[in-house]
Amino acid sequence: MKIVSYNVNGIRAAVKNGFLQWLEQSEADVVCLQEIKAMADQMPQFELQSLGYQCYAFPAKKPGYSGVAILSKVTPDQVVYGMNVDKYDAEGRVIRADYGDLSIISVYHPSGSSGEERQAFKMQWLNDFELYVQNLRQSRNQLVISGDYNICHQPIDIHDPIRNATSSGFLPEEREWMSHFLSLGFVDTFRQMNPNPHHYSWWSYRANARTNNKGWRIDYNMITENLKSQITAASIEPQAKHSDHCPIILEIG
Repeated sequence: MKIVSYNVNGIRAAVKNGFLQWLEQSEADVVCLQEIKAMADQMPQFELQSLGYQCYAFPAKKPGYSGVAILSKVTPDQVVYGMNVDKYDAEGRVIRADYGDLSIISVYHPSGSSGEERQAFKMQWLNDFELYVQNLRQSRNQLVISGDYNICHQPIDIHDPIRNATSSGFLPEEREWMSHFLSLGFVDTFRQMNPNPHHYSWWSYRANARTNNKGWRIDYNMITENLKSQITAASIEPQAKHSDHCPIILEIG
């Protein structure tokens, strides 16, 4: 199974930038989208269906904001929308699709870059998301959690760890949360397969950051450790330019 996670920063804008052509060539079985910034009826349903994908969208209540989706070539056994926590579900941050014993989650973690209030919201979210996942594992213990985590875990994951030491997304408490989350029995699949530096999944639109590869690796395909032996490939596709993020790819078999 080929699973892709992609923060498209607005699905309608991404489509205008060639997203559907990329999708057709991707041969992905499941695509987890974040920041769709569209209501369900604004998703390119016809075009996606013509490419063989069923589209399950969980938008934010606020138009043009946040939202997640799962595109799937295989019909899931069930799709679950949200975490059953109103303040998070209103922002469209989690959607889950179950395939037999395997569950795939598309998640969009909040950003804290707009100020102290949202940073506090982000830290509370991280605690609550961990509880959600731990509870879910009681009944669904094979998980792929794909999405924009809005956290660089280690200095290797960011182009300038010194200057960004006090930036949201690379704060000590965020990185500590990521280490703790992994210690609960999760695997950062890209790092499992790729120990080398200079691999990023997001670049600022400012100062030619992408051209100069001054990026951040904030998008992850996390899996439970019981799936670790099934990883066949994990990669990042920076040449796909439909967003300020790029697709991240996981193949399991």
